[in-house]
Amino acid sequence: MDQTNQNQNLLSMKSRWIYVLFGIIIMMCLGTVYSYSVFRISVEEAYGVGFTKSGLPYMASLAFYAIFMLITGKYLDKYSPRTIIIIGGFFVALGWILSSFTSNIITLTLTYGVLIGSGVGIVYGSPMAVVAKWFPEKKGAFVGIVLLGFGLSPFITAPFARYLISLYGLHRTFLILGIIFGVVITILSYPFRYPTNDEHKSLEPSNQQNNTIHELETNQMLRTTSFRILFFCFTIGTMIGLTLVGMTSNIGTNLIKLPAKTVALLISFFAIFNGLGRPIFGWLTDKISHKKTMAISYVLILIAAILMILARPGSLILYMIAFSIFWFNLGGWLAIAPAVTLALYGEKHYSQNYGVVFLAYGIGAIGGVMLSGLLMDLLKNYNVIFYFVIVLCIFGFISSRKMK
Repeated sequence: MDQTNQNQNLLSMKSRWIYVLFGIIIMMCLGTVYSYSVFRISVEEAYGVGFTKSGLPYMASLAFYAIFMLITGKYLDKYSPRTIIIIGGFFVALGWILSSFTSNIITLTLTYGVLIGSGVGIVYGSPMAVVAKWFPEKKGAFVGIVLLGFGLSPFITAPFARYLISLYGLHRTFLILGIIFGVVITILSYPFRYPTNDEHKSLEPSNQQNNTIHELETNQMLRTTSFRILFFCFTIGTMIGLTLVGMTSNIGTNLIKLPAKTVALLISFFAIFNGLGRPIFGWLTDKISHKKTMAISYVLILIAAILMILARPGSLILYMIAFSIFWFNLGGWLAIAPAVTLALYGEKHYSQNYGVVFLAYGIGAIGGVMLSGLLMDLLKNYNVIFYFVIVLCIFGFISSRKMK
């Protein structure tokens, strides 16, 4: 009997890698939200809107993504991850497909923003929760590896979407992407499950210490100073990252004066850094204190903002360095936040706890997109955005130093 259990445990150890691989691919489908920069100019032309209004679908998708992360977090441990992924995948596909029939920016905000954002929020936490349970020895690193797919998504989808737009136009591109994502997410959802109690025990490192003191429920987490600091720092990190990711194409074409095709290729290049930021910052959070990891992120963003203030038309190298750093750090914060949530508040209530922490992402999305849009419409100067980023970095850095 013991030999049978040992064989089953060995099989589980090997098969758990399928959740990492399929999780990366599912996240890649979800992460196409980052490719909105590629759609944005076409959206402005198709619907006859300015910079602020063209950002509404992007802002709404990120906000509903955060809201449904919070809502779904309560149910991740109650229902099969497969069921949750299929339901969320349906909303994602439906949102893309209905976007192909929209005729104004309001309906696009409802389809691209509300439906796709809600679907992404429903699915997002499930592959992370599954992988965190199957890889208890290196939670931060492996959650970061799964999130690699979300960050690398524009590496595949940005040039693919640009190519589809050139062939079929904006609306048919939405339709094609919706069909592809609906099929892929549904098929890949089937193997997903949580480990049994016996499997989980066999996966725990032999030197694992009793961490029950750190198993905080959500209401306990909310009362801690560390939560307030984490929430504030995560808000600032995502506000900066989401604002600049959404403006990457516009800054490249309008400020640096690069051809649109060159910018689309560079977005794929930046996406590599966005993807790499997740496992690297996840590993750093495991390896050194989260306090130091947060500080490193803010310093890097500060350097990138200064480089962009120095940039002029034709400053290709400065643009590449700065936006590689911006995308890298946005990916980093999406690994820092779940890793710190696991480390400080435990695994038992992780899904619900991280759902609350992830509200910071929605606040960052709304605040960043709205403020940057207003600043651009009023002042017509991209440098104002980078001065705004510098101020945010200073506040974030000071706050991170208070983290225990």
